[in-house]
Amino acid sequence: MPATTTLADDLWPDVQPATARRLMAAGLECFARQGYHATTTRDISAAAGMSSAALYVHFPSKAALLFEIVRSGHEQILAVVDRAVTGDGDPAARMRRLAEEFTEWHAHRHAVARVVAYELQSLPEDDYRVVVDLRRRIEQRAQDLVREGVAAGVFEVRDVRAASRAVLSLGIDVARWYEDRMRTSPKALGEQYADLVLRMLGADPA
Repeated sequence: MPATTTLADDLWPDVQPATARRLMAAGLECFARQGYHATTTRDISAAAGMSSAALYVHFPSKAALLFEIVRSGHEQILAVVDRAVTGDGDPAARMRRLAEEFTEWHAHRHAVARVVAYELQSLPEDDYRVVVDLRRRIEQRAQDLVREGVAAGVFEVRDVRAASRAVLSLGIDVARWYEDRMRTSPKALGEQYADLVLRMLGADPA
């Protein structure tokens, strides 16, 4: 059984059948390692331990497979952000939760996060627009929380939009360099980044 099975089940529990999840995991592995354009459908099928034509049984094209990975990744990130910003606590407490969980997600799922962040431009135009809409919703949630914190006197920032983008960019960049063998766990990294985010916004991390 491929080593990616557990990750695939974690990332895409609703995707059926299991062979489709295996192909998505194989595609994710290939895209993260060598990039979308350098990856062939044969590479993906081989990584999944299947015949060269197996991908077309479940996905009409390599681009369709990429779209499923990128779309689902953005939907998961949006869910993380929604839970954080709509939970209990003042704006600072919710921003801490957002920074912690957003960073932890990008570290724990660093391979899919790299593909989600850096292969967006490879999508066909219609698929690109779907994902860009998800990204805008994520950014809007962060902006609203920063704006709320400024209005409450908790945050001190000159530009709400720039500040919210900086908050998200810190977490997104984790996927670029984080590896499973790192001594700092995703959870611990999230806690460290939350302190940095609150200081950046002019709030007391304590």
